[in-house]
Amino acid sequence: MTRWLVGLGLLACLVRPAFAGVDAPSINAAELKGKPPARDAIHPAIVKAQVLLDRASFSPGEIDGKMGENAEKALKAFAASKDLPAGKQTLTPEVWSALIATSPDAVIVDYKITEKDVKGPFLEKLPRKMEDMKDLKALGYTSPREALAEKFHMSEALLAALNPGKKFDEPGQTISVVNIAVRGDKPAVARVEVDKTAQTVKAFGNAGELIAFFPATVGSDDKPTPSGVLKVASIDANPHYRYNPDYKFKGVKAKRAFTIKPGPNNPVGTQWIGLSPGEGYGIHGTPDPSKVSKTESHGCVRLTNWDADRLAKLLKKGTEVAFIERSAARQR
Repeated sequence: MTRWLVGLGLLACLVRPAFAGVDAPSINAAELKGKPPARDAIHPAIVKAQVLLDRASFSPGEIDGKMGENAEKALKAFAASKDLPAGKQTLTPEVWSALIATSPDAVIVDYKITEKDVKGPFLEKLPRKMEDMKDLKALGYTSPREALAEKFHMSEALLAALNPGKKFDEPGQTISVVNIAVRGDKPAVARVEVDKTAQTVKAFGNAGELIAFFPATVGSDDKPTPSGVLKVASIDANPHYRYNPDYKFKGVKAKRAFTIKPGPNNPVGTQWIGLSPGEGYGIHGTPDPSKVSKTESHGCVRLTNWDADRLAKLLKKGTEVAFIERSAARQR
């Protein structure tokens, strides 16, 4: 019995550090101290930084509490916007101070799960093949946990770490979530730049000011994105996805066109920003926010669903979208 208890204690020690201090008080009071956080561990200071970046319109993509490539991209863009030096360490004391100054509100807050949150309908399983999606009535979430995580721009792992032992399918249950700021202003966007090398999207105002920044998945070697300047041709929330056999996507064997109904797990997520000229090109959401910037797309520009929704609200038909290579990118 003693040996079993000791073994259990050692296991607990091995597991606990990944989520040490991952609770509302620790995150809200987090400061930048000591050595840089490990890249594979959820860290209170990184959660705080990611939330503040999201509020400041410098999206880190999915808020997961880890110093990944998308968080680093957002930090570098934020630092550049504040004329702060960019070094090897992206989260410097100067950048941290500038982030803290952007918003005084708590980073993690309580949220009471509603009937709507658990109503569904939810998919039992998301098909892996596009052809198997065409007969589904809707491409909804697979669980209340997935729905809640996306509602608050979080990874499911962070949501679970913040709420140990909590169930996410019970209305009235109080859980800890990221405090996403509600934006009332809608500044005019004059131009969007898609950096094909850096895998980012930037929205600029009439005076050339940076209004919003997003990490993105931009095309692939097999299906590259276009070059030059296109324009926004359409903006459609909750779009149907229409597959044309002429696209010849890898893994899709259908010889006839088919349509997939709307939903957050639709291949283009909850938003489609169509571009012209060029049939089939657009900026859109994704059913897998954790893979933004980390996988390839079929020639389009892929953002998290919430980032695609945010960008769509800033655009209008006719807005220029420039596709640029890193060498041609202007330093902002």
